[in-house]
Amino acid sequence: MLAITNCYGLEGVEGFRVTVEANVSGGKHIFEIVGLADAAIKESKERIRTAMKNSGFQFTGQKIIVNLAPASRKKEGPMYDLPIAISLLASYGITSSAEAKNYVILGELSLSGKVRKIRGLLPILISARKDGFTKFIVPAANAHEASFIEGIDVYAVETLSDVVGFLNGEKQIARVEASNYEQQKKAHPKAVVDFKNIRGQANAKRALEIAAAGGHNILLIGPPGSGKTLMAKAFPSILPELTFEEALEITKIHSVAGELDLNDGIVLHRPIRTPHHTATLTSLTGGGRTSRPGEISLAHNGVLFLDEVPEYNHKTLETLRQPLEDGQITVARANQTITYPSNFVLVASMNPCPCGYYGSKKHECSCTPNQIHKYLSKLSGPLMDRIDLHIEVDDVTYEDISGNAEEECSADIRARVNKARDIQLKRFKGQKIYSNSKMSPPLTKQHCHLDPQAETILKTAFENLSLSARAYDKILKVARTIADLEGEENIGVAHLAEAIQYRSLDQKYWNF
Repeated sequence: MLAITNCYGLEGVEGFRVTVEANVSGGKHIFEIVGLADAAIKESKERIRTAMKNSGFQFTGQKIIVNLAPASRKKEGPMYDLPIAISLLASYGITSSAEAKNYVILGELSLSGKVRKIRGLLPILISARKDGFTKFIVPAANAHEASFIEGIDVYAVETLSDVVGFLNGEKQIARVEASNYEQQKKAHPKAVVDFKNIRGQANAKRALEIAAAGGHNILLIGPPGSGKTLMAKAFPSILPELTFEEALEITKIHSVAGELDLNDGIVLHRPIRTPHHTATLTSLTGGGRTSRPGEISLAHNGVLFLDEVPEYNHKTLETLRQPLEDGQITVARANQTITYPSNFVLVASMNPCPCGYYGSKKHECSCTPNQIHKYLSKLSGPLMDRIDLHIEVDDVTYEDISGNAEEECSADIRARVNKARDIQLKRFKGQKIYSNSKMSPPLTKQHCHLDPQAETILKTAFENLSLSARAYDKILKVARTIADLEGEENIGVAHLAEAIQYRSLDQKYWNF
């Protein structure tokens, strides 16, 4: 007897429909799963067989063929256990095949028949809803994650027996109640470093405020102990509030990677990823034997912090060029090509030389010119060109540390950042752009108009600093953000001059 159930697979951060066809017939005992299934699915035969027996259902020795359609798309992971088991039970006549076809069924089975959590549920639900499905049976451990999707009915189950009883009308399972994102976020505040605890460094703090307001990449360069790492750790405290749409984008990636906190069910705060400088190329970009998002995708809509950036492998750093430009990364492997979102703010810090004291006012540098050049050249010109703000962080003075002056807190800075972001959200409404840094060339031309005096200043800077076309655009975008922070509709000379000064370190240290 043939029975069919609906399931979904994952490809990157998108789901695709999979039809599970199970046919049980007489003949030599055989149990085969076909349809381009990976090893985890092939192994599910023993999990399903044992789970059915331990749940009290007969597993007869007949010819069993399970097909996962379409056969042309690769299926990975144990999420197919439960739909395969239900298809088999429907083939045996134990549960209703007609009723099962009304649901998308997902879940891994333990040997006892318990339904285990799966990864990637959120993107699957979103994709299935687009395809017209509205009823889902999912593991109880994933219930909170599923509760944030509107317009669907989700039923969370603990065991295989629960699913059978529910489909046969013998057991009532309550529909998962919808969760409120804003209430959830307020109930789980995130502890962060506050800028009020960082003494001095007014210029660097100003640059970080601009970076947060416009989503601009930033490089902090200065001697050891000047506060670069501490300011980078405080940076998330001034980032704008996460919108629900952004949270869903982030949660899809973290769910696929298996890093979602199921107690929260959704990512509540902007992520900050801080991979060590020994991180491999694959861990940063994603991919691997079973393709998963890397650090730059897990930082989507958040921050990627690279501390002491010259210490990273040169080849690894160069992979940042595409995502910094396009907001996504395409991972090509022998068996598949997947594109992951990677729209993050890069915060990088570094010493100006191997000993750390080149240009310091308090310490003498012990490096030779050749050592300094070799150290700085680890950051290529094309990569530097993609970083909007280059900030020199000076040594902290005794007066800065011992003074009683009260520093501005992160909440006050964030209030200004939120106002600037509100202006940008209205400016780019309906265009899926959340910040000035992501403006396309036509949008930059439209929203970054300069008066004749400002044009003259920018032309002079372009020629004297030997700027590239990309640097020209980035200066305009940063100037637009500075004007937004001031609440000004037009970019003024002061806004442009400040934006230009954040590109001057190219000449001092790299002279590209």
